Amino acid sequence: MEGDTFSGLGNGSQVDGKILQTFQKSFVQVQNILDQNRLLINEINQNHESKIPDNLSRNVGLIRELNNNIRRVVDLYADLSSSFTKSVEASSEGDSSGVLKSDGKAGHKRKPA
Repeated sequence: MEGDTFSGLGNGSQVDGKILQTFQKSFVQVQNILDQNRLLINEINQNHESKIPDNLSRNVGLIRELNNNIRRVVDLYADLSSSFTKSVEASSEGDSSGVLKSDGKAGHKRKPA
């Protein structure tokens, strides 16, 4: 539907609203992971400052979790970068009637005869 697309990306092309929703969802996921990392870092710091052996041992697992979260953020940003690149390439390949479908493939609107 025409109402579901947004113009303004590239040179007047339109991008399917589902792509924008996908970007939004990914950014929310990244923000949630970063918020969790902030809490992990605070707990790691508190455990380190306490110098209590059990707390220091717990830090090993917390640091592993932090590292895994960082990997997830990197992967999400890589996916976002790839999706954005495909969106821009698809919008620049077609003329102004080009539309990028939510599956990342370029499509074209039919022009009236």
